[in-house]
Amino acid sequence: MRPPYEHHTDKMAHQALMWIERLGLGLVTIATFFSLAHELARMWHAGMVGLGDLLQLFLYLEVFSMINSYFGTGKLPMRYPIYIAMVALARYLLLDMKEMTETHMLAVSAAILILAISVLVMRFGHSQYPYEDIPEQKRDLL
Repeated sequence: MRPPYEHHTDKMAHQALMWIERLGLGLVTIATFFSLAHELARMWHAGMVGLGDLLQLFLYLEVFSMINSYFGTGKLPMRYPIYIAMVALARYLLLDMKEMTETHMLAVSAAILILAISVLVMRFGHSQYPYEDIPEQKRDLL
């Protein structure tokens, strides 16, 4: 069995990539925070909150949850981006429904259904065929 870092340069490259990854996640976190603050200020000035606004807030919360999960486990469960895509499609469907044709609405709805089924398939696969190299306490995050 090969050691994780056979050469000093491998270890240095790994450390550099880890710091770049953390910096990128930090930037995404800051950008998401500012976007959330901008959205809240817009709703405050408008004096009302619509369903599209609530779904936008859920998108921000999902991004924060995804980043938090990654910082906590070092892994990114594929469910989070799929949840984000589902909420984004639902928001798109609600906001642009008047301009959509029936076929377009059905296509967006089918896309949401396919994403929901993919989450179910992944959850089933992870429960029936768990990864052996992931510690038990982290397995439920997938």
